[in-house]
Amino acid sequence: MHIAVLMFALMTVANPAWADATKPIKLVVFGDSLSAGLGLPAQDAFPAKLQKALQAKGIAVDMTNAGVSGDTSSGGRDRLDWSVSDGTEGVILELGANDAMRGIDPDLTRAALADIVGRLKARKIAVMLCGMLAPPNFGADYGTRFNSIYPDLAKQFDVPLYPFFLEGVAADAKLNQADGIHPTAEGVDIIVHNMLPTVEAFVRTIGEQRR
Repeated sequence: MHIAVLMFALMTVANPAWADATKPIKLVVFGDSLSAGLGLPAQDAFPAKLQKALQAKGIAVDMTNAGVSGDTSSGGRDRLDWSVSDGTEGVILELGANDAMRGIDPDLTRAALADIVGRLKARKIAVMLCGMLAPPNFGADYGTRFNSIYPDLAKQFDVPLYPFFLEGVAADAKLNQADGIHPTAEGVDIIVHNMLPTVEAFVRTIGEQRR
C-alpha cells in the first residue's frame, strides 16, 4: 500500500499531466427545461442520467445541470458567465426550443447561440451543440431558417453537433409527459442512449487535449 502511494506521488511529480488525466472531466449541460428535467425527480433529469451512462462505461465526469425552465437562447446568453464556472472543460449546449415555440426571429436565436459558443471557445471550453427543430405551425420558411441554425453554427465554430435533441422521443405520447413536450424518465433514457456515442467522442477529445 505504501509502495503504491509512493509510486503515485512520484508519477505525479514527474508528469503532472498524468495526474490531471485521472480527474473527472468537468461538464456543464447548459439549456432549458428539456435538460433541467421539468416534471421529473432530479435523478431522472438528462444530465444525471447522462452522467450515470458515462460512468457505466468507465468515463469519469463531474456533471452540472445548468438548465433553466423557460430559457431562450437570449436568456442563456445573459446568464452564461455565472452559469458556467471557471474550470469547466466542456459544455453541452441545449437551447432554442423555447425560441421556436414562441416564434422568435431565427436571426436573433442564431446570434445568441453564436455569441454563447464564441464566448465559451474564447474561454478554452469545448462545446457540443444539440440541435432543435421548429414546430410546423410557423410555416415552412420559418422552419427552414430556424432548422439551419445548428448545422451552420457547428460548421462555423467547428464543434460537434447532435442534430436533434429529442430524436426518437418527440411526438411520441408514451415518452412524453401530459404536456406532450417534456420527456418522461423513459423518454430521457432514449435521449441519453441515442446521444451517448456523440457525447463519448466529445469527452474523449477533451481528455486527449489534457495530455
